[in-house]
Amino acid sequence: MRKGLRPLLIVAACCTAIWGLIAYNQPQLYHSQSYVFGTLVDISIYGEPAERAKTLTNHILQDFQGLHQQLHAWKPSTDKQANELGALNAAFATGQKPINISPRMTEILLDATKLSQQSNGLFNPGIGHLIGAWGFQRDEFSAVNIDKAHINSLVKTNPRMPDIVIDNNRAYSKNPNVKLDLGGYAKGYALDQAADYLRQQQVNNALINIGGNIIALGQHGDSPWRVGIQHPRKPTAIATLELADGWAIGTSGDYQRYFMLNGKRYCHIIDPRTGYPVQHTQAVTVLIPPQAAHSSQAGVLSDVASKPIFIEPMARKSTIAATLGVQHYMVIDQASQAFVTPEMQTKLTWLDVDFKKHLHVQATTLH
Repeated sequence: MRKGLRPLLIVAACCTAIWGLIAYNQPQLYHSQSYVFGTLVDISIYGEPAERAKTLTNHILQDFQGLHQQLHAWKPSTDKQANELGALNAAFATGQKPINISPRMTEILLDATKLSQQSNGLFNPGIGHLIGAWGFQRDEFSAVNIDKAHINSLVKTNPRMPDIVIDNNRAYSKNPNVKLDLGGYAKGYALDQAADYLRQQQVNNALINIGGNIIALGQHGDSPWRVGIQHPRKPTAIATLELADGWAIGTSGDYQRYFMLNGKRYCHIIDPRTGYPVQHTQAVTVLIPPQAAHSSQAGVLSDVASKPIFIEPMARKSTIAATLGVQHYMVIDQASQAFVTPEMQTKLTWLDVDFKKHLHVQATTLH
């Protein structure tokens, strides 16, 4: 089911929906909205001349578009030639002959593999065949015929990110069943790239929002940037929080990319262990502080870390969060109950009385 785009303050996203609550009438704020990665992209730059802000924004959007074309999981860059991800998947399927890949692709795959291993395989961009089998590698979402035997056979092939061998910008897969879909990584990577570019250009204050994955630079005038967290079943915010310099936030939810079949909701977040969409959780929001150099950055982690927490059952969510180094997070379960860590609770200003009334604050697990 694909929903129509909502008004600006309610940003529709492929796998998440957080929106920036921004005072657009400020004279020093330049704001641009576009459509990349199959979702709305908002870029706000504060304190720069309008023409310079426009030039910087156009550069970022061009880079986003190039990355989108490079990593699109089911559409070629042109009508006749596969994009880099498509060419790589074709090579994986046909054998162990290495092919050349770009330095950017090398960087992405090495980082994604590290995060996949850290998450015990719950973040697994190598399950593209499963994602396709559930109908989520297309622009419109509708119910599919669930072929249990086919799904079980795909799970048994056990595609894993460590099956990919990379050496000197050349790659092959030891498992021909690996098919990459980087939809759960690309937006976060793009956030980090854009933030780095703006810092290099000595821009101190900006907010970049790719379909609800958001990263902040500096603040908005005299005030921090403030963002909202969407209700998973209503077009309203349940809470807001201030997003400090270098921090990123992201949500994985079951309410944007999904279909209904026989009264059940099937979302795009698939448990690689079972091959089936997760149905015990409505949404997971993670808040990520700035990270050390030469490690996965805040934007990437805001995109990636929410998925393993979403996938694990409630009894194990805190354990996998600790494994990923995430302390600030909120879970909304299938009964619309909210569970937050103490660290996350201190950041939230609640707007939805029902959620606040039935809130569960749970200690984080030390790891």
